[in-house]
Amino acid sequence: MMRKKARLIINSVKTLQNSIQPNVNNVNSVLFTAYCLLITVLFSCGKKTDSGDFVPKPKGYNRIELPTVKYQHMAESHPFSFDYSTQAILKPDTVRWAEPHWMYVYYPAYKAMIQLTYKPLNGDKNKLAKLIDDAHKLAAKHGQKAYSIQDLILKTPSGKSAMLMELEGEVPTYLQFYTTDSTKHYLRGALYFNTAMKSDSLAPVIEYLKKDVIKLLNTLEWKK
Repeated sequence: MMRKKARLIINSVKTLQNSIQPNVNNVNSVLFTAYCLLITVLFSCGKKTDSGDFVPKPKGYNRIELPTVKYQHMAESHPFSFDYSTQAILKPDTVRWAEPHWMYVYYPAYKAMIQLTYKPLNGDKNKLAKLIDDAHKLAAKHGQKAYSIQDLILKTPSGKSAMLMELEGEVPTYLQFYTTDSTKHYLRGALYFNTAMKSDSLAPVIEYLKKDVIKLLNTLEWKK
């Protein structure tokens, strides 16, 4: 549109030049007027109008495809067992302070993992109280950057209880949980993402994996 208006003005200038007498002063006057009009048009084309304001395109995020979930039962030998997604891989925790039966439920497609840390209780009630206290302290530590923390108590079909802590915001972990039989076994878990994506764009995956966490807890069995 801007180029079209400029061409129209230039054509008008040529017409005026042909119609006037060959007087240098008159020609210069016409040219000066024409170029002033051209500059005015160019500036007016860049101004906003009520009917066509420029609106920046909002930043988009990559579309994340979420497959239909299918589950399989854990075959590894541990003091516990559960069902987990066929989209996940069970991997041992390899940090140097890892204890026996610590593991990751790893999701390669989403660069996400559910970290599981197991502790035998051996009937030690003081140990259990400290583990539960530590779980809440860890959640509160992440909560410094969270918009909110919600504590939920989950009752499983087999009569077990589990505590879920949901965190919202730009935090390293969005879901933490623990469960115990109060005498022999204690299991804590946390959902992590190894990615720089914002929590808003990860929201569908967080909800998707939250269902896997609930499935894990609902199917959890302690081994004697």
